[in-house]
Amino acid sequence: MENTIICNCKQVSYNDIVVALHSMKSFDDVLGAFEGVQKITNCSTGCGGCYQKVLDVISKEMMG
Repeated sequence: MENTIICNCKQVSYNDIVVALHSMKSFDDVLGAFEGVQKITNCSTGCGGCYQKVLDVISKEMMG
């Protein structure tokens, strides 16, 4: 699962998103965390088709 590509346009994997998420000082809300992860990885800045998949990964990580 860690190597699964979530964002095809920018070649961002599940693990890349997790690492970016945990490198942030805090992540209290999903949309705020999405913006931070997007800045770090550039995911969902191409076609935007992975938006929901990225949110799902973030939600999963935030829920533990």
